[in-house]
Amino acid sequence: MTINPPSIEGAVCPVPLSHNDQIVMGHGSGGRMTQDLIRKVFQPYFSNPALDANNDFAIVNVNNAKRIAISTDAHIVSPIFFPGGDIGRLAICGTVNDVAMSGADPVAITASFIIEEGFPTADLARIANSMAIAAKEANVFIAAGDTKVVEKGKADGIFISTTGIGFIPEGVNIGGKNAVAGDAVIISGSMGDHGMAVLAARGDLGLEMQINSDVAPLNSMIHQLVHEIKEIHVLRDPTRGGLATTLNEIANQSSVNITVDETSIPVKSSVASACELLGFDPLYVANEGKLIVIVPEKLAPRTIEILHRFDYGKEAALIGTVNREPKSRVLLRTQIGSNRILDVMAGEMLPRIC
Repeated sequence: MTINPPSIEGAVCPVPLSHNDQIVMGHGSGGRMTQDLIRKVFQPYFSNPALDANNDFAIVNVNNAKRIAISTDAHIVSPIFFPGGDIGRLAICGTVNDVAMSGADPVAITASFIIEEGFPTADLARIANSMAIAAKEANVFIAAGDTKVVEKGKADGIFISTTGIGFIPEGVNIGGKNAVAGDAVIISGSMGDHGMAVLAARGDLGLEMQINSDVAPLNSMIHQLVHEIKEIHVLRDPTRGGLATTLNEIANQSSVNITVDETSIPVKSSVASACELLGFDPLYVANEGKLIVIVPEKLAPRTIEILHRFDYGKEAALIGTVNREPKSRVLLRTQIGSNRILDVMAGEMLPRIC
């Protein structure tokens, strides 16, 4: 088997950053600080066409014919068990979903575990069982793994890193740069469930309401979409940074305007109440089982009908449109009918949620 890696010829490394520069929590937010870190530190060293596409996946050609989608992720959620899921389910679902955003059918996952000395073996077994259940639901298998143990106090319980691979069907071309004016923007369900569930589970803010994470594998639903809708332009899961940040990424990749209607975006009442109490905007809160679909406007009703067939898509709704101007900008049409800029999340809203 021959794998054709992206060319790195001519790569130029930048001048090292100042010794005064340091990593802060905001660099892990998935928002503007994360984007700046990638652009200034990683991209100059690792730049290649697959990475520079800025998707949640990379596409690698095998034997000049089959295309493989690859994605890697790290999971540091706190607490590791939360309503609706745990770090193990999160690790499998997050990786499966990132691979599936290319339109690929995920096949296999690798997993590495960094475990702090003193971590309960029973909890590790519970996490492994959760991963096995999630993998079975997603119809993938864990093909390889690695385990490292660090001294007590050198980690926080357990961290899990995963890599997933899948095969992209012939003729499928889905990516963040493919949105065009006249497209419809669809979301598969309510916003902010995961971030608020994890925050409530921490118990340090006095939230008594029960909120369940939406963490789920979406590949079966995506497989059906790809099978029935031949003109899907963009698929993306709005994880860190939430819907607002993810839409900005797409608008930048495609050099388009995306305008969404505030009244059309589903948000559960419990999530809306928690966000209002704590001063958060649910459009910036992470999701782990939701999907953005961008298709030509004429295909929107059919797309929503397909999503409604699945438990993970029953709340699917049309929330906006893609326009030519203003380029690389996301606008929110508010409840009172005015438009305001929906920008990228600037710093860290909720650390350690995925």
